[in-house]
Amino acid sequence: MSSDYKNSELFFRGIIQENTIFRQAISLCPAIAVTSTVRDGFMMGIAVLFVQTMVNITVSSMRSAIHPRIRLPIFMLVISGWVTVTDMLCAAYAPAVYAKLGLYIQLIVAFASILAAAESFASKNSIIKSAFDGLGRGTGFMLALVAISAVRELLGKGTILDFPLLFGSKPLLIMILPAGGFITAGLLMALFNYLDQKFSKKAA
Repeated sequence: MSSDYKNSELFFRGIIQENTIFRQAISLCPAIAVTSTVRDGFMMGIAVLFVQTMVNITVSSMRSAIHPRIRLPIFMLVISGWVTVTDMLCAAYAPAVYAKLGLYIQLIVAFASILAAAESFASKNSIIKSAFDGLGRGTGFMLALVAISAVRELLGKGTILDFPLLFGSKPLLIMILPAGGFITAGLLMALFNYLDQKFSKKAA
């Protein structure tokens, strides 16, 4: 990505034009596995937001010292380090969350979206720009998880954050099963891309 973008543009591009879930369709595992409730989706999104931002900042600060031939192993070491920090912090300060999401937090190390951001942007741009890029991508990822979680929890349990909303209606059990995750992610992805194209045409 060009470094000519303003910081605010980098942030909003990560949320909309380069949204990890809805536009790039990568790192989809948590979009299916941990989005049966809004609380779980939000907490997983916060973990990814933190790792994405810190990896971008770290890679950017080290970019002049990283030899091109070994850049990918170095990037993976950086990602592993920050995932370990996130994992330990969550285990220490949010044990209830960690009991449900611990495995998926550890799997952040394998997210292609974080490695792609380190390779395509952070390794070629300043620390400030890389920080805004990471914040945007992480926020976009978090908002996508929350959106999927909200639909699944509302239709599958009749609640949002455990607050009942569908009074007198029978929840759809399939929505809290893996199949419901795939259905919801696919439909929201289609809606997101439709709205983005519609507003892009109007802007043009």
